[in-house]
Amino acid sequence: MEFPLRLYKGNPNFVPPLYGDEMRVFSPDYHYYDDAEAKYFLATREGKTVGRISGILQRASNEKWKQKRARFTRFDAIDDQEVADALFAAVENWAREKGMEEVVGPLGFSDLEREGLLIEGFDELATFEEQYNYDYYQRLIEHLGYEKEVDWVEHKLYLREEENEKLDRICNRLMERYNLHRAEAKNTNDFLKKYAGKFFDVLDESYKNIYGTVPFTDKMKKELIRSFRQIIDLRYVSVVLDENDNPVCLGLCFPSIARAVQPSGGRLTLPTLIRILKSVEKPRILDLALVGVVDEYNNKGIGSVLISEVIHMMRDLGVEYCETNLNLEDNYGILNQWKMFNAVQHKRRRCFVKKI
Repeated sequence: MEFPLRLYKGNPNFVPPLYGDEMRVFSPDYHYYDDAEAKYFLATREGKTVGRISGILQRASNEKWKQKRARFTRFDAIDDQEVADALFAAVENWAREKGMEEVVGPLGFSDLEREGLLIEGFDELATFEEQYNYDYYQRLIEHLGYEKEVDWVEHKLYLREEENEKLDRICNRLMERYNLHRAEAKNTNDFLKKYAGKFFDVLDESYKNIYGTVPFTDKMKKELIRSFRQIIDLRYVSVVLDENDNPVCLGLCFPSIARAVQPSGGRLTLPTLIRILKSVEKPRILDLALVGVVDEYNNKGIGSVLISEVIHMMRDLGVEYCETNLNLEDNYGILNQWKMFNAVQHKRRRCFVKKI
């Protein structure tokens, strides 16, 4: 946990995860361990840590996708091929012992964790949801025989100067045509009580064919609800319901807390909490966290309702821009939605694979 904080000390674009949340992976009742297991390795030289890596055996993913794969994640190292060789050899040997045929990554336990190796955009601030890495990581990994499997792209979304009244009219007609309405709640607890269970059904259905995803377990849902209760602000949530009050699409944004957590290395000190509260109250940047539409409405244009909601969020709150986080480079359904904005692709991430 300490090594990346030392490795990236003073780097203006590195954003640490919350230290307490990361420490949960070492707990035997961690919410992913019902369907997965993990192994953690450190590389040391003369008593000093020079690298780290984690291997994950995600059984639910292997069962879903009919694969024999181990994942690597949390790879960080100094610029030294010998260090990288030793770390990846440890993961690959462990994977072989488990009967696996490939190693793939960087991937976490699920796609809700940090994933993908940054290969473009090293001069950009990382979002809180995604990992930053130095540019030499790609060279270290490819030297070991790892090849591209998929790429994700990320965009900054800026508002167009003109109001998009046409989009609002289209969205209103869609809502009327399909007898839909927006979810309402008194507060976060009321929202979660009403919609949390069905929230995950929408996500499971929306993401079922997306690369690397795994179904939500009860423990995963419980943990996410715990996290949501702490960070959800209803100003940044949009849920559209059908006539029976079932969610058919949803969008969840988080105010960027990247700058807020940098100084403390992700520890929730009192100054950090104050900075987070200020970021939530008056955000300069919004991170697009989750967007989902159920199959029945996927080709009916309902996604444009969420885009309209995001545009209004940005205008009402005076947000400078939104960060999309990861979109698969061939997910044209979502990428086409960004045409409603002045969109700038500023980052690219890659997942690598190697047969062992």
